[in-house]
Amino acid sequence: MVITNVKIKTMSDKDYENGYVRFDNGVFTEIGDMADYVYTIDEVIDGKGLTMYPGFIDAHCHIGMWDDGLTFEGEDGNEDTDPSTPHLRAIDSINAMDDCFKDALWAGVTTVCTGVGSANPIGGSFVVMSTSGSKRVDKLIVKSPAAIKFALGENPKNTYNDRNETPVTRMATAAIIREQLMKAKRYLADKREYERLKGTDDEVSEPDLDIKCEALLPLFAKENKLQAHFHCHRADDIFTAIRLSKEFDLDYVLIHCTDGAVIADELSEDSPKVVVGPLFGDRGKPELRNHGIATPAALAAEGIKCAICTDHPETPIQYLPLTAALAVKGGLSREEALKGITIYPAEILGLSDKLGSIEVGKQADFSLFNGDPLDLAASARLVAINGNIRFFTGELSEQILKL
Repeated sequence: MVITNVKIKTMSDKDYENGYVRFDNGVFTEIGDMADYVYTIDEVIDGKGLTMYPGFIDAHCHIGMWDDGLTFEGEDGNEDTDPSTPHLRAIDSINAMDDCFKDALWAGVTTVCTGVGSANPIGGSFVVMSTSGSKRVDKLIVKSPAAIKFALGENPKNTYNDRNETPVTRMATAAIIREQLMKAKRYLADKREYERLKGTDDEVSEPDLDIKCEALLPLFAKENKLQAHFHCHRADDIFTAIRLSKEFDLDYVLIHCTDGAVIADELSEDSPKVVVGPLFGDRGKPELRNHGIATPAALAAEGIKCAICTDHPETPIQYLPLTAALAVKGGLSREEALKGITIYPAEILGLSDKLGSIEVGKQADFSLFNGDPLDLAASARLVAINGNIRFFTGELSEQILKL
């Protein structure tokens, strides 16, 4: 299929005022200016008057973990009965038929990183998945697991304080994380020793299975480490996340990073991966007192790239482009804001070879908008995932229905 006569924002090296995009077998195969377009027998959609963007990526949310419109029956994001649950897998909890996936798709959001909540110091895994294409979550997975979720600050404290159980302080939260990581490293050392001596006169017993430690072992891999995503708002929690990550040599991402604007100069020393958001919302708890829309701009001024997230359902996922618009209002350039919901989350999640920009060889996830998606009045007219049209409306309907 070919999209012709369309303005293309590639989020890469070159944009096109009037270009075309050809894709086949789920990937982009050709991108260029209409002056260079050579007609073929491919099916053609005329995108005149529309602008093409890469599929938007929400780098941190909980879509599918809390069902839309339900209370306890659909709340499957926090197993708040044990402060250390690294073995819990988001894929076992996501309801891929939740209506919010349609909301995401219609807004041009084609990929999400979703998973457990922040009740526990160690909560479990996240996955990266497409927002449409199957009723079965297994067929939507881009990467699973994508990260292990760690949480610092008020949420674990509030969860366990009501029960008079550990942790009720920040130091206890950090201690639980440190203890579990130390156990996992010891477990890994014992497994390696067993493999080294197996079949020799010095053979030792194989370590007993520890499912929690097993879940954490990919964090210590020599290559392709599993990421550690740290929920952290306040400055001291952000620095604790960095401290723990350095102690255990983790590939870490700072999630929320609400005080980022206050400590941007300090953070520049570490060049961390950062996901900021949600930018919609009030200062609903003490650690959000520095919440504001200027944080992405403050981080960018220090050379720190950041993705922008909704934290759905904190901000409904269909408003991801509008949160990027708020970042522009807060001082971020429009180009950086668009990158914050396309190529930057792809880079942060380790998926920029597949997602985040319109380039030959990458997965054909894209949307066609009738205006600037950071404009409240603009809307998606077509959205495709893996080269398959998943949503269309308006002026394109007659064309597509004929194909």
